[in-house]
Amino acid sequence: MLQIGERLLTPKTLSYTVLRTVTRFCHFADPALTHHHVPPLRGLEDPALHAELAHYLTPFAHKAWTDLQRPDNGIVRFDHDHYLKIWALTRPRLDADFLLLDEAQDTNPVVEQVFTAQRDHAQLVMVGDSAQAIYHWRGAQEVMTGFDGTALALSRSFRFGPHLAREAIRWLSLADSPLRLTGSDTVPTTIGTGNGADAVLCRTNVGALGEVLQQLTLGYRVALAGGGESLRTLALAARDLKEGRRTHHPELVLFTCWGELQDYAAHDPAGRDLQPLVDLVDAHGTDAILTAVHQLVPEDQAEVTVSTAHKAKGREWPAVRIAEDVQPPRDTGDTDEHGRPVPPPIDAADARLAYVAVTRARRHLDLGGLT
Repeated sequence: MLQIGERLLTPKTLSYTVLRTVTRFCHFADPALTHHHVPPLRGLEDPALHAELAHYLTPFAHKAWTDLQRPDNGIVRFDHDHYLKIWALTRPRLDADFLLLDEAQDTNPVVEQVFTAQRDHAQLVMVGDSAQAIYHWRGAQEVMTGFDGTALALSRSFRFGPHLAREAIRWLSLADSPLRLTGSDTVPTTIGTGNGADAVLCRTNVGALGEVLQQLTLGYRVALAGGGESLRTLALAARDLKEGRRTHHPELVLFTCWGELQDYAAHDPAGRDLQPLVDLVDAHGTDAILTAVHQLVPEDQAEVTVSTAHKAKGREWPAVRIAEDVQPPRDTGDTDEHGRPVPPPIDAADARLAYVAVTRARRHLDLGGLT
């Protein structure tokens, strides 16, 4: 056991965090594993507490990384991130005339390093959309802006019509993106409240869980993009806490009981995004949530697909509704010279996610929570 601040970290929590540290190191281009690769933990957001955690865990992360250099007889599980990093550290030369990097707006630094190192002998091509860079939270970087090359823009969409293109431009403007879309006149996309949707896009996994419960209550056959395992593990973690057991779920690992999580979500600003989970479990119970996950069907058998906006990137549906779990920016309380409230600023990352979400529809978009 290790106590940092008011939190007691179990050996399983420490070992899990060590493995996450190694994974983060594998995502970056850094030649050596250091303190800054140790991930933040809920309840230890204070920089001094995180520094104490990093100081303790980094030597163990070094031991794990050394073990991974022996994939044939090592103890630590050997995954894709590990062999990619080991390969990247050899500074490989790719014998090709042309290299194309797709989804370049969400590139891990380690991949960017390998890619750009081939410039002396190969033509490099990046394909992506900077306005769809939505994975910064897991270490991805938008590498297109600083890329030394000729920029060519594809601005006409053949997925949707002019009305939806104007909605997309609104979010592009809020995201400070110079891109401006033109819709296809042959696709009559409409925007407004709809009677049904082929897909419902949520901001978070918790929001998706709530939407699954609602759609099942309405009698629909429901699929969840990516499957229900992430929701099942979240519900099991909540059940453990409610029954007085600690959990090893990465989001809830430092809480000792359900009441502690309730207090954190209600009173700590860092726990604000956990409040929907607390409300959902308190309202329905974990058994009902696990039953709902068990009732999910494959997408080809579903009447409605529920997805997070992140998992929806690259996909499309005829009719899309944005779920209500999108949280508006906090009101600043500021007023203009006429005493009217000034709209709070919208974070660029939120605007990019909204842009991705609204452009998944082909025929109809219900703005729902983005209205």
